Parts: sequence; structure tokens; C-alpha cells
Amino acid sequence: MARPAVFLDRDGTLLVERSYLRSVREMRLVRRGAEAVRRLNKAGLAVVVATNQSGIARGLLREDDLQAMHRELGRRLARGGARLDGIYYCPHHPEAPLPQYRRRCSCRKPSPGMLRRAARDLGLDLGRSYAIGDSLRDLEAGRRAGCRTVLVRTGYGREVAGDAAGDLVDHTAANLPSAVTWVLGQAARRARPRCRRP
Repeated sequence: MARPAVFLDRDGTLLVERSYLRSVREMRLVRRGAEAVRRLNKAGLAVVVATNQSGIARGLLREDDLQAMHRELGRRLARGGARLDGIYYCPHHPEAPLPQYRRRCSCRKPSPGMLRRAARDLGLDLGRSYAIGDSLRDLEAGRRAGCRTVLVRTGYGREVAGDAAGDLVDHTAANLPSAVTWVLGQAARRARPRCRRP
């Protein structure tokens, strides 16, 4: 049976926002980030990072650099007893200086391509899943994939006006740990068997 997942944006949600993160040295987990992921793991929810990485298309970092950062992210989460079920990234941009990455693709958020691919690869139920992010792009990708959505007020989320998210957002949280608390409450309610009338 397909299981529900939580799709996390990377920068500004799981990692402290830094414009075009380029190296392991610049990486920093948000406060209690590993604990938040661990709680999702313990609840049996798949945890998947889905992140736009147009810095590759702009020539600011190579895919090898990105892979090194993602390996380090896995190690840091593991030290906190947490794990990711997958990391998906989009290296493209429609106006990229590097021609091999210049395209309009279905994976760059707000398109839902990364979430749909993860669902196929990992056997996930998008209709019972959640997308957490700090931008309207994250929310739109989640909504278009059929997920419930949470805006975190970290990273660029501090700048998103309350009414700007409109129908894209189901819940707004101060940070990732708070978002996870809401998600776990919703998941528990959905899993609770309904009483049937005789």
C-alpha cells in the first residue's frame, strides 16, 4: 500500500536560507531540524526533500558539489537519529546561462514534477501527503501534486504576505518543528477509523 510522505523544501525550510548555497561549509540545519525529521520517521511518514537548484544552471556550483552537500546533509541528520527517504532536485532554469540546463521543465517548482517522480519511485500516496516550504512556489507545487501544504515563516517565508498564499496554503507555521507538529496531528486524525452507524 502506498504510504503518505512529507515533502520538504531544502533552503529556508530544512536548512538555514543562504542565497545560492555553494559548499558544505555554508550548510546549517534549522534549529531542531533533525528532531523534526526524526519525528516524521517515527510516525512512519516518508520524508523527501524537493529543491530547486538553479545555481547549477547559473554556473554557481556543479552537480558534484550539490551531491556532496546532500551526502553531508544525510550525515548530519543521521547524527540526530533522522533520515531522508529521498532527495530530488531541479538544476534547470528557462533563462540559464549554461545551455545544457536552459529549459522549461516539469520538475522546477511550482511545477509538481519532482513530487510526482518521488511518488512513482518510492510508492507514495500524494493525496495523503504534505508539502512544507517557505515560498509560494513550494506551496503551488504541493497543491498541484494533490498534497496538503504548510508555509513556514523561515527563509523567504517571512516575506510572504498572509493573503498572498490564498488557496495554496492549508496551514502556516513558525518553523519546521511547528509544521511537523501540525502535520502529525492531521495524519493521526486521518488514520483514525471512523465509527459506522449500525
